[in-house]
Amino acid sequence: MATYDKNELTKRVFSSLILIPVVLFVIIEGSILFNLFITICFIITAYEWLQMSKLNIQKIFGLFFIIISFFTIYKIRNDFDQDYFYILLITIICISTDTGGYIFGKLFKGPKLTKLSPNKTYAGVIGSFLFSIIISILFFELMSKIHNYRFTEEKIIFVLAVSLVSQMGDIIISYFKRLFKVKDTGNIIPGHGGILDRIDGMIFAFPFSYIILLFWNF
Repeated sequence: MATYDKNELTKRVFSSLILIPVVLFVIIEGSILFNLFITICFIITAYEWLQMSKLNIQKIFGLFFIIISFFTIYKIRNDFDQDYFYILLITIICISTDTGGYIFGKLFKGPKLTKLSPNKTYAGVIGSFLFSIIISILFFELMSKIHNYRFTEEKIIFVLAVSLVSQMGDIIISYFKRLFKVKDTGNIIPGHGGILDRIDGMIFAFPFSYIILLFWNF
């Protein structure tokens, strides 16, 4: 079992080292490249959901939500004044949330968070919030050299709220995977599974963030 975990971790790290820079580049570049990228991700995500879900009502509801989610991703990237800033921030929050939860969960283990997702622990939740704050601070520090951005108390609330929604999304998709008796939604990404496995938190975090940003353009 230890060997398996090590192999999976190696695959996970290697895939992340390739994927994260590509995703960040596409987000910053924007335009047709970004639209093509999210269209491909949407098609694969929708396919994975339709393949995984068993009942027609689940297929329809899930597909409708995925459409809304990707639409908000498009809107955040293309409609707000700060260009790629918001979508990059939200993406970084979700990635650091996932990474912090994984690292703290593996290192400290401890009590389980919920039966809906047995692998989730309280230590993982703390790690998710902690990593999202630390990485966001570093992101704002970097962006302050380009634009006049400051990491204020209001932004801390935003980061924690997005991190929380991302974690809830992760738990919800984990629940459906257990319900449908599948380990991963796909196998397109070595060590990670499918696209939906990687963006489970994001597809909830982006609609939430879009609603917030409509009323609070910080």
